[in-house]
Amino acid sequence: MLEIRLTNAAKRFQYDWIFRNLDLHVKPTDKIAITGSNGSGKSTFLKCLAGINPFTEGGILYTLGQQHIADSEVYRYLSISAPYMELPEEFSLLELLRFHFNFKTPYQGMRPEEMIKVMYLEDAVNKQISYFSSGMKQRLKLGLCFFANASLLLLDEPTSNLDRRGSEWYRELVNSYGKDRTIFVASNDPAEYGFCSKNLSIEDYKLKK
Repeated sequence: MLEIRLTNAAKRFQYDWIFRNLDLHVKPTDKIAITGSNGSGKSTFLKCLAGINPFTEGGILYTLGQQHIADSEVYRYLSISAPYMELPEEFSLLELLRFHFNFKTPYQGMRPEEMIKVMYLEDAVNKQISYFSSGMKQRLKLGLCFFANASLLLLDEPTSNLDRRGSEWYRELVNSYGKDRTIFVASNDPAEYGFCSKNLSIEDYKLKK
């Protein structure tokens, strides 16, 4: 099971520290909310966890069992859903799922047809992604994240563009496919992270002026 340790982790853009002196021990299957005001650095923190942006100071250690995971291999163990994620819009839904899961192992051997059913996208199997509504695209992003066989799920504003029914579907997704995984949720909406047992406020790790 995946375990994560951050030691004196910090991120700076030019002369501005986004967060600093952040220590965190994440145990397997922990559910952690990353909270803070808009622009406080929640998304930046998730990108650092994912290895998209390196930390400026300190470090992060991923271990699986007793084995250290090299930084270059971390991507194999995580999956992310975020508003800034781009989808290849020239693909149809079925083409995208088949393409994506050439690179990621499906969770518990799920087939594309099962995934489509869970995402309530049966009527869009052969529809080009460019013609999807914003809510359909968001369900697809969440599906790609949860249906990958990854130990760590990183969710940034997971119900953006979802209506009430879509938000309920997201919570069902967490209950059905998230229990045995470590999950981080970057959000200001308690409805998105109500299942989390830990809360990390990014503003607690800013330099006091």
